[in-house]
Amino acid sequence: MYYKIVRNDMANSKLITGMTTLFVVAAAMLVTLSAVLIVHLSSAIDSLMKQAETAHFLQMHAGEIDTERLALFAEQDKRVEEFQINKFLNVDGSNINIAGKTLAQSVQDHGFSIQSEHFDYLLDLDGRVIEVANGDIYLPVSYWKDGTAKVGDTVTVHDQSLTVAGFLRDSQMNSMLASSKRFLVSEQDFAAIQRAGTMEYLIEFRLNHLADLKDFEEAYVYAGLEANGPTITFPLFKMLNALTDGLMIAVILLISILVVAIAFMCIRFTLLAKIEEDYREIGVMKAIGIQVTDIQRMYLAKYAAIAGLGCMLGFACSFMLRDTLLENIRLYMGETNNTPFVWLFTIIGLLLVFLAIIGYVQSVLRQFRKLSATQAIRFGTMQGKAGHASYLNLSSNKRLPINLFLGINDVLSRKRLYATMLAVLLLATFMIIVPQNVSNTISSKSFITHMGIGDSDIRIDIPQGHQKAVATIMKTLEKDTVIKEYTVLTTKKFKAITDDGTEENLKIELGDHTIFPLTYAQGRAPVAQNEMALSVLNAEELHKKVGDVMSLVINGEKKNLVVSGIYSDITNGGKTAKAAFSDHSTESVWRVIYGTMSNPSQVEEKVKEYTDAFYFAKVSGIDDYINQTFGATIHSIEKASNASLVIALLLSMLVTCLFMKMLMTKDRSSIAIMKSLGFTNGDVATQYVARSMFVVLVAVLIGNLLANTLGEFLTSKVIASFGAASFNFTINSLAIYVFCPLVLISVVLLATIIGTSRAGQIKIMDHIRG
Repeated sequence: MYYKIVRNDMANSKLITGMTTLFVVAAAMLVTLSAVLIVHLSSAIDSLMKQAETAHFLQMHAGEIDTERLALFAEQDKRVEEFQINKFLNVDGSNINIAGKTLAQSVQDHGFSIQSEHFDYLLDLDGRVIEVANGDIYLPVSYWKDGTAKVGDTVTVHDQSLTVAGFLRDSQMNSMLASSKRFLVSEQDFAAIQRAGTMEYLIEFRLNHLADLKDFEEAYVYAGLEANGPTITFPLFKMLNALTDGLMIAVILLISILVVAIAFMCIRFTLLAKIEEDYREIGVMKAIGIQVTDIQRMYLAKYAAIAGLGCMLGFACSFMLRDTLLENIRLYMGETNNTPFVWLFTIIGLLLVFLAIIGYVQSVLRQFRKLSATQAIRFGTMQGKAGHASYLNLSSNKRLPINLFLGINDVLSRKRLYATMLAVLLLATFMIIVPQNVSNTISSKSFITHMGIGDSDIRIDIPQGHQKAVATIMKTLEKDTVIKEYTVLTTKKFKAITDDGTEENLKIELGDHTIFPLTYAQGRAPVAQNEMALSVLNAEELHKKVGDVMSLVINGEKKNLVVSGIYSDITNGGKTAKAAFSDHSTESVWRVIYGTMSNPSQVEEKVKEYTDAFYFAKVSGIDDYINQTFGATIHSIEKASNASLVIALLLSMLVTCLFMKMLMTKDRSSIAIMKSLGFTNGDVATQYVARSMFVVLVAVLIGNLLANTLGEFLTSKVIASFGAASFNFTINSLAIYVFCPLVLISVVLLATIIGTSRAGQIKIMDHIRG
């Protein structure tokens, strides 16, 4: 019986059935994609790090190294499972030629390595440990992705020609956020090109238990072993691998939640519209003794069929987008080994959508219990409890056109009825603005200040061994009329005394941090000689907050400094500090010079000039730095935000059409009465336009407010999980406050006109009853 009822009902209301199914399809598809992407990303990262046997603790080091002392330390520490030292030949990009083009403009450190002996393996695109032949070279997979190289290209280093045999996955340096990239060559070729660069070392440990990582790190520092470079640990490797695609997945997950919420509202629209059409028939069924539960089952059966069909179609549609969204994850990290988990979470997601829809429909159908059979048969529509707004009397209206007045008055009189439409348009506004704000923020130049890098036009990195040349560079900058302002920041290594009295190495960047300041999660930049700021990771490990005292050993004496601020940082392993005091007791590890230009259009020209003049330094324009470091992340977020805009507009149009259809059905008698009083079809349409415009304007105002407050708060929590503790939206005012509202309002206006096009078909005699 239910099958025939559902089939006939769907056949008689193809438009409503189709739209409702479409909403369920969209919700199911996005939930499925979210589940697949989340499981695939986490599983692929785990698989990559397991196949590569990623180091638990990595100390990069430049300078002299005592391998015997390191080996003895590893042998005596029972927490160590394996230990090795990998060579990293750092070659300037201008000395690396790939298919006729150098890497002079690259902001990355390019290091040539041989395959690891015990762990930290470099893998091919099939996940196998690479065995490289003499004369061959494997490049990072990002060089293939951005078109820098292809298989068969010739790479020239120090007059040594190598052939690109393939591309590698590097579990430690895959991400563009990692400042170094490894090129894999054979031992023979490595020996042939050693004179082309400077030798650095990757001191790596794998532990028996990852839980011992913090204690091991403290023991390494306490032993006073080599530490002239960043220290990076397993959790940070994992975070760097997850960041680019993780942010895109976070945006898609937000869109999924909002679309599911909108789908529920749409189901409410369609269900109420159908009930309005069937109201007299429902009254007749109730009058002849049919149980309310049986009437409810008729509607529930239809929506169960729609939910089931929608979930299956949504699941099928997800395959059209799945490969595109998974492309980056598969390229950089490979396939997941947990396919059963992907299917399990997909099924759970679809089941939750299905059950949520059924539960929501049941809650809407409860109003049947309050239905009066007599009123239903007599009036044919629900008799709402409209509390008319007494402060909007027609007689007191002096300024508003009559149709505009009546439209607004109807919204205020039937708030509960319009609340659902308001909620949908509010969610659509939120769904448009938040992803756009995230995209605009990440692509803005100022975003790097959330990641530990000053906002400038040009950046010059000076490695250890060339510190005496700083004076020469400063003189050049001083004389250069194009350079408006610059500052030199010097990183030195000091001993910090922790609360339990142990000593820990702390790399502190000294200089004036107010010229090109970071964005601080808490507090401010250090200004006084007794102040310092800590990165989030250092603050957490040292258990420090703003206002606490930090003790350093400087030139053999203990000095107390006050923590003035805490900031996010992804550079140098995320463990950095900044201070303003002067020091001549220790040698610098490296220096960074930031500068701004009076004419920013000359940045590219100036970068080339300084690159030629200062061959030993890495010179880059900040725009290039952002593009090369965050380009993949920015592109992913842009795709997600544009998709969110299209989906929100499409849903807003469909919802408005459905809502207008429901209103037209509900207001048949009222429309007939207005026509009998002399209102034209155009007047009636204008009143409905006034209603929808009033609702959408309120939705845009509230949605903007929520997007820029609640949206920013939720986004900051997600971003913080990836390492950026301080996060504030950078808003494109023209797009957010003008373009997006106008597009949404235009879509709602068009949908209202389409939805009320049948107003002229309502006849007076058919709907006015005595």
